[in-house]
Amino acid sequence: MNINYPYLLFVGNATDSLSIKMARSAADWSPEKCLAEYRLPGCTVTTGCPAMNIQQAAQAGAKSFVLGFANSGGFLDPQWIPTILEAMDAGMDIVSGLHDKLTDIPELQQKAKALNLQLIDIRHPVTRFKTGTGKKRIGNRLLTVGTDCSVGKMYTTLSLTNEIQRRQVPATFRATGQSGVLVSGDGVAIDCVIADFISGAAESLSPENSSEHWDIIEGQGSLSHPAFAGVSLGLLHGSQPDSLVVCHALGREHMRGLPLQPLPTIEQTINLNLAHAKLTNAQARVVGIAINTSSVDAEQALQICQSISQQTGLPCSDPIRHGVTSIVDNLL
Repeated sequence: MNINYPYLLFVGNATDSLSIKMARSAADWSPEKCLAEYRLPGCTVTTGCPAMNIQQAAQAGAKSFVLGFANSGGFLDPQWIPTILEAMDAGMDIVSGLHDKLTDIPELQQKAKALNLQLIDIRHPVTRFKTGTGKKRIGNRLLTVGTDCSVGKMYTTLSLTNEIQRRQVPATFRATGQSGVLVSGDGVAIDCVIADFISGAAESLSPENSSEHWDIIEGQGSLSHPAFAGVSLGLLHGSQPDSLVVCHALGREHMRGLPLQPLPTIEQTINLNLAHAKLTNAQARVVGIAINTSSVDAEQALQICQSISQQTGLPCSDPIRHGVTSIVDNLL
């Protein structure tokens, strides 16, 4: 995937930090590629990058205008079309992780052709996948799973990959969402794969490898989320994980976007995922729990992680605050 950088990250007038996870992921994990962010009046969240408008960023050398939001349903709000056209007039490629395709919008297509610019829909795979087989593959695989969607599975997966590599163990981050694909420049946005081929796409994403190698696979959705459980299940079966890390975010009263749907417990999530994982890997096990503790202070975060570890008998930490050393110790 040929995405030119540096990026100007567009976050519009967002007020929910989770809604700009595309932009925040790039800023946190590929800061060398991010020049600035473009925020409109009313925006109350930030990636932490310097603020620039389109013309300032173009003069500073921005090559791609990244639509940094990830709304429910992945739709492109028509109000952003003039802004996108302005960025194209300034010479920038457009990068989107939404379900709505840039290439399906005639005025963007015409402008891109006239200016010889790229419209990059990173969420939409161009590979033709086969159906899953469940056939055992050499190599090791870890999949992150969640009590809910948007709980930190990508951040946990990247943290685990970095720690395993630091120990001189061969490991590869396998992106399965638009944010992860933007960070790594490779992968498959699994929620845009036709349902029959989800497990096959996961198999192709984590192919047979050496017996020492670890594929660290980014999880998606949650088996307990009525909207996204299908994607989670196909990814779980195709990944054929030897190990699972359960991700959870503190402070939620219900499943994201569903006020009437209660959250499962961590124990329920462990049992549910292990039951389904064993269809393609009877030896699957949970090796740790990753908690997003951003809603509490540092002392509370440590106490909560210690309590969960005592309750479950598994290492538990916040990957951002505490690192993932204890989880990787248990894994290896």
